[in-house]
Amino acid sequence: MKVVFLDSVHLILAERLAARGYSCVEAWELSKEACLQEVADAHGIVIRSRFSMNEEFLQFAPKLKWIARSGAGMENIDVNYCTKRGITLYNSPEGNRNAVGEHALGMLLSLMNKLHTADRAIRNGHWDREGNRGIELDGKTVGIIGFGNNGSAFAKKLRGFDVKLMAYDKYKKGFGDHFVMECTLNAILKNADVISLHIPQNKETMWMINDQFFQKLQKPIWFLNLSRGKIVETAALVRAMKSGKLLGAGLDVLEYEKSSFESFFEQDLPEDFKYLLQSDNVILSPHVGGWTQESYFKLSNVLADKILGDVI
Repeated sequence: MKVVFLDSVHLILAERLAARGYSCVEAWELSKEACLQEVADAHGIVIRSRFSMNEEFLQFAPKLKWIARSGAGMENIDVNYCTKRGITLYNSPEGNRNAVGEHALGMLLSLMNKLHTADRAIRNGHWDREGNRGIELDGKTVGIIGFGNNGSAFAKKLRGFDVKLMAYDKYKKGFGDHFVMECTLNAILKNADVISLHIPQNKETMWMINDQFFQKLQKPIWFLNLSRGKIVETAALVRAMKSGKLLGAGLDVLEYEKSSFESFFEQDLPEDFKYLLQSDNVILSPHVGGWTQESYFKLSNVLADKILGDVI
């Protein structure tokens, strides 16, 4: 059985598959045309985000039985087409949920305590204590939108703080407990001091965070997005910041992302992105919330568990 690795992942996945008799082919440095030839007799495909797994691509893989995506999001896979073909889909949100939870907490504490601006000020020779006076997380209400692997992991990290935790998930019910209050989206918009996104990108969530969303806020908030960039309209976010509806934003993802994001900086930047770059109330990271040394291993190990039928 042949497995084609279209993207590089931790070696543990290939090692465990090979031990079960799979023939693993490294194709992440091959051209798309060469990859299409490799998948012609493939039993499985391993990807991150290099190619879209749509009908145009998958028609060249008539023997394909499964696709394993190293990560949580499945937006680059045509799920309906794969269902029609009987292609099993695997992902590994369990592998990076802890990393995302820690990254979200780090972003929030940095924003509220102005660690990023304080560090920059000292490096520039300014000892500005008053200008970098922080605000404590204790006593605040944190609203989590999306309570799957990543949202629940963030909630777990918040258990050491004296916060009121509210969570909304359109697709999941009955998860509330003595620490997490299951609630409606409107309840979060009315009561939260912090709102953190942990939802997948799909037709329902694209541009979900827009002017209408921010207008419903009952008080200024800190805003975190560690899900997908195209869930948030950057222009609406900037308007909310300028109007005072947002006290700060921690963004691990941006709507401008593409497969070769580095080249983005070689062109004229959108005015809204320039605003984010220049704002002291914004912390940006390059989509690395779930990308730690530990999660790199766990993402592949979880996929191996699922593909080989082991219990996670």
